[in-house]
Amino acid sequence: MTHSDILIIGGGIAGMSAAFFLAKAGKSVTVLEREDQPGYHSTGRSAALYSETYGPKIIRKMSTASRDFFITPPDGFTDHPILTSRGIIMTAAPGEEAKLDEILTEGRANGANFVSLTPAELKEIIPVINTDLIASAAHETDAMDIDVHALHWGFIRQFKSLGGTLITKADVSAITKTDGTWQVTLGNGQTHSGDIIVNAAGAWVDDIATKAGVNPLGITPKRRTAVMVDLPSDVNAHGWPLVASLDESLYFKEDAGRLLVSPADTTPTEPHDVQPEELDIAITIDRLMTATSIEVRRPGESWAGLRSFFADGDPVSAFDPADGSFYWLAGQGGYGIQTAPAMGEYAASLICGGGIPAHMQKLGITEDALSATRPSLVTGK
Repeated sequence: MTHSDILIIGGGIAGMSAAFFLAKAGKSVTVLEREDQPGYHSTGRSAALYSETYGPKIIRKMSTASRDFFITPPDGFTDHPILTSRGIIMTAAPGEEAKLDEILTEGRANGANFVSLTPAELKEIIPVINTDLIASAAHETDAMDIDVHALHWGFIRQFKSLGGTLITKADVSAITKTDGTWQVTLGNGQTHSGDIIVNAAGAWVDDIATKAGVNPLGITPKRRTAVMVDLPSDVNAHGWPLVASLDESLYFKEDAGRLLVSPADTTPTEPHDVQPEELDIAITIDRLMTATSIEVRRPGESWAGLRSFFADGDPVSAFDPADGSFYWLAGQGGYGIQTAPAMGEYAASLICGGGIPAHMQKLGITEDALSATRPSLVTGK
């Protein structure tokens, strides 16, 4: 049996970002990843965008807290920038103008560069858009693409260079606790022990909690679909911002001369190696053809990923109320990539007893916002 200060279950972006900051703080850390490679599920299937105005309030704050890391990562973290220019255009249907104005007002107050667009101005940027369905739009010019692979593997490389251990094919079969020490038994019979468990198992966090004898928090995995679409030969989408409807029913962005399209579906499902459904692919294509003049005769490759949610839609990063050695790092929804640096640093600081980092306190980030005991969580399921 090998012993570490901390055992992290889950080698996706949440687990690896926390692992990096914990190792940096001098802790001995072992990460247990059930798949052949880390990031196989949600992390590896994300079309991530960095925006400080996207998502619930705590997500927006965590995104802002992550900005400096994205722009200036540690030496040797990656060979090229994590962020690249993209921009995002949000479109509002008739009746949604006030909601879009509210987002613009808040975003500008936080320093975001928002440009209001009329339907005609939007048409100049995205010539294929159907403006009959759009009342107004807004262009956040500073939104950026995130190189998910560079970010994730940057955390992994740095973690290993600090002495951390990453074990793949580590399917957890049993978790016990004896004399204050956790023992995690894998399917191959290996056992690893640790003083603290960090539950960063994505869609499987409730299953891990149950194995550990900890009450689950009622997480719901939800399927999201993406489809690649070829563009007509006379359409050049290079330089287009990502376009997203305010009601979150569709988004699309240029990707290597094609369009990556998603209906932004959030279909509850069981945790598994999720695959796209034919109906969701058909819905994706129909919505794209309604929103634009693009005709899709045959969709390209498609895939699906799991986004995990707690009852109120906000993540949890906190010790379990009944066990101060079991830490929840879960429920990031679709925002785990853009908040990873701050969420990892936050978790490591709390686990090490350091409290909330000063730069996060200045943003108004509190433990209550990410606690496992907030009233909006459905517990004990």
